[in-house]
Amino acid sequence: MSHTRTSPPESPAEAHLEASRHDPIYDELAATEEFREVRRRYGAFVLPATVAFLTWYLLYVVLSNWAHDFMSTKVVGHVNVALVFGLLQFLSTFLIAWRYAKHMNTHVDDLAHGLDVRYQERVR
Repeated sequence: MSHTRTSPPESPAEAHLEASRHDPIYDELAATEEFREVRRRYGAFVLPATVAFLTWYLLYVVLSNWAHDFMSTKVVGHVNVALVFGLLQFLSTFLIAWRYAKHMNTHVDDLAHGLDVRYQERVR
């Protein structure tokens, strides 16, 4: 079981010991342009997708709380707008997951794999 520090080191010696546990190979790779590009490509999808999903989710919550008449509108039989929106929440979750996997496979994985290979070569 690992111990996670919740407070700053109490002495310079403790700080040095903690810093020495950090992986210098990772630090070198993290300073490369390829690593920055992986982070940029990752963020280019994740940030807009997160904002879009949270907006969509909060719209559902707001409408459920303050637009009861609209959400109660029957669409077909006993199916109302609220049920349709709720089911669309699930659909949008799977759609985002599928788009994420496709984005990572297309734009990130090859670059990240190259960094992993370089890391593994240095570790050996």
